Amino acid sequence: MKQYLVTASEMKRYDSNTINKYQIPSLLLMERAALVTVEELQKNRGNSPCSVLVAAGCGNNGGDGLAAGRLLMLQGYDVTCVLLGDEEKCTPETARQLVILREYQAPVFSTIPEHEYDIVIDAIFGIGLSRPVEGICKEAIEWINRSGAFVCSVDIPSGIHADTGKVMGCAVQADLTVTYGFYKLGHMLYPGTVYAGKPVCCQMGIDERSFLGEPPVWYTYTGSCNRVLPDRCPDGNKGTFGKTLIMAGSKEIAGAAMMAAKSALRAGAGMVKTVTAAENRIVLQQYVPEAMVLTYDNSGVTGEKSRQALREAEQWADCILAGPGMGMGLQAQALLRFALTESRLPLVLDADALTLLAQDQELQEILADQGIWGRTVILTPHPGEFARLYGCTVQQLKEHITEYPGELSRRLHCVIVCKDARTIVVWPGQAGGYLNVTGNSGMATAGSGDVLAGMIAGLLAQGMKGEEASAAGVYLHGTAGDLAAAQWSETAMTASDIIERIGTAVLLQDRTEKGLEREA
Repeated sequence: MKQYLVTASEMKRYDSNTINKYQIPSLLLMERAALVTVEELQKNRGNSPCSVLVAAGCGNNGGDGLAAGRLLMLQGYDVTCVLLGDEEKCTPETARQLVILREYQAPVFSTIPEHEYDIVIDAIFGIGLSRPVEGICKEAIEWINRSGAFVCSVDIPSGIHADTGKVMGCAVQADLTVTYGFYKLGHMLYPGTVYAGKPVCCQMGIDERSFLGEPPVWYTYTGSCNRVLPDRCPDGNKGTFGKTLIMAGSKEIAGAAMMAAKSALRAGAGMVKTVTAAENRIVLQQYVPEAMVLTYDNSGVTGEKSRQALREAEQWADCILAGPGMGMGLQAQALLRFALTESRLPLVLDADALTLLAQDQELQEILADQGIWGRTVILTPHPGEFARLYGCTVQQLKEHITEYPGELSRRLHCVIVCKDARTIVVWPGQAGGYLNVTGNSGMATAGSGDVLAGMIAGLLAQGMKGEEASAAGVYLHGTAGDLAAAQWSETAMTASDIIERIGTAVLLQDRTEKGLEREA
């Protein structure tokens, strides 16, 4: 299903919209948040009364935690509440929760009493944290991480930046994080996703009606999703479902071309033709007998006969993929220049094509000009390739992962698929984009990127928009990787294993689309 991922500012706006437009009091939303927090905590830890510490800050996040502590206290739990900060700085709602606790004769401490706690409810900071943690709050977070208790964070682990997932000096390592309304970007981005433990999103009164025409700019896909794949015409033929021209492989490297071609077909392309070195013909025909092969020899692709064959292939195709295993030599340079200057087809550039592009400012300008007049171009860089194109370090990219890809997309007027543990897809005219949460560490293996490039090209050939083909390709690629890991383990799986599970990943989406519930 499609899920929105919100920033801190977006969530604050939706919270305000719910209070002001729909007249739901803030204190009522706090009580609902506390209720679902207790419910999720008991689902994970059982409902046998035990010793609980509530570590609360002065903001509304602290009020959520104090209310949850009160509900547990009324169920017989031994609850200790601690307010970390000046009570005079509490929000009105949190101040009200302190009054309620005192009416119940429940003491509220200013420091954590030394005691063994079974559960800690972390409600120190919410999504508004914008500066490094220090002072008594830092000491409390370090104490919580040493405690050995089961830790449930309210909304987001204290110390994690809600928009970036960055650790703001130090952060609570939660076992369970209960968030409200919508997941935040920081729940899904590394390292925040590690600190969140098991993140659970609960409804407490803020839903899509609170957008008031301003939906979040980031989204993801989870589980099985309908409408991810292009429609299939029941009376179509192999030409109907798209023809993909793949410029890949060199005389030293055949595997990249093989995997890209097979992946494009697995993603639903009706026909594939691979332009590659003559040395690869036999192995390609054996590995992907369904694909056609157009080869060049040592004379290359610059001769008139070869260029004419290339022009005919371009006229035959619906889209082009260039780059996997193509090399950095003269033939690769000629193919890339042909794809950029002599074609107007939708284009995917991957691997070696991206390195060549980063070295050639003229080609970058050509690409940007084509994007302005409407050509669909998709770039699929890993962090190193992105850094060369953008002009930054890999570390700088990781620190600005939700910003830099969008800036490069606007500069080059193309779709950017920034590949990493959390792959991001962005495109011009969009403030955010797609953040992928499928996949696993086993996909960090040779050839995995070639598989993804082939899948995106296969979807693009079927008429999908560039951003839609990219998001769907990344999501299905990750799903196939998860299926492969389930069979072979993250340690032992290979890129070929991912290809073999593409069909199952696609089948899961087809069954969702048709309303079928059989096991894949």
